[in-house]
Amino acid sequence: MDVTVLRPDELTAADLAAWAAMQRADLRLANPFLAPEFAMAVGRRRATARVARLTAGAGTVGFFPFERHALGSGKPIGWGFCDCQGLVHRPGLDWDPLELLRACGLALWEYDHLAEGQTPFETGGTPHTRAASPVMELAGGHHAYLERLRPKVLRAARNQERRLARDVGPLRLDFHTPDPALLDTLCRWKSAQLRSRGQRDPLSQDWFLAILRELLDLPSESCSGTLTVLRAGGTPVAMLYGLRSREVYATWFPAYDVRFAKYSPGILLHLKCAEASAERGIIHVDLGKGTSRYKDALKTADLTVTEGYVGRRTPGAVLGRLRRASSRTAHTAINADPRVHRAVVRAVGAVDRLR
Repeated sequence: MDVTVLRPDELTAADLAAWAAMQRADLRLANPFLAPEFAMAVGRRRATARVARLTAGAGTVGFFPFERHALGSGKPIGWGFCDCQGLVHRPGLDWDPLELLRACGLALWEYDHLAEGQTPFETGGTPHTRAASPVMELAGGHHAYLERLRPKVLRAARNQERRLARDVGPLRLDFHTPDPALLDTLCRWKSAQLRSRGQRDPLSQDWFLAILRELLDLPSESCSGTLTVLRAGGTPVAMLYGLRSREVYATWFPAYDVRFAKYSPGILLHLKCAEASAERGIIHVDLGKGTSRYKDALKTADLTVTEGYVGRRTPGAVLGRLRRASSRTAHTAINADPRVHRAVVRAVGAVDRLR
């Protein structure tokens, strides 16, 4: 197998067609975060972005999007905000992860949202952990999805919908509204939410906002930024920016106007979004890795994503493993002491404001 490393903007029309065909052939690879459009958008903002093209015989058999950092440290492309990672490949392809890393000039490749089916990366003898990524299953249509929900959840949502319509006005969902002003409003809502929780806020950075704007309403069946808006009486009460392919709507940044929090507008938004998605032939609404009240209420299944790394026997890989170990130790220490945690939350907020 031959490997050619490219910058994302060096992909040819033939590359894009082959990549899209591989995603269509396997639902596990249909996530828009694995699409070439996402890689190219990141590549225009991050000089570290690369794509490895794998060929065998006369044909292309895979694409591996990644970032190459100092000392051969590798990460998925869009590290820190990419919710699905791995090698996009022809069905049945087997690969040697260490040979792939060597060809890409990497000593170690870390991942935290490795897609299902990427077994070679998990069998390299390095530790990894698995986590659930909740999804709303729509393959049988919207009615079948509702039948799989807990009756209590659906009953509570319908009560909230009636209250919101009575107090504010009739509800309307706009599945996609490519309005930059509404995107700015969503970003303000989400930034405030992230900071209040002490979480990193990528929306405070202009280069990241440029990626969102570039992907918004992109004319692509593999990856198109979609801004879904729930209105009550004409007023936006909840919004969602996600990436959409033919089969998958990957939710990315959901947020709501806190003035309407008592109506659970986020859950109402997702339920109506599921109905609109099913009408468009979407099979999964991917809620993203992790647990929360709204995800537990809305999911009907879990995908499995993996966090870990694969590394060669090189000094760079050793340094990478030491860095990972020290990072985990620091994270554990921060969470163990509430005073330390509060101080870190304040520091994170200060850094975001400076940015």
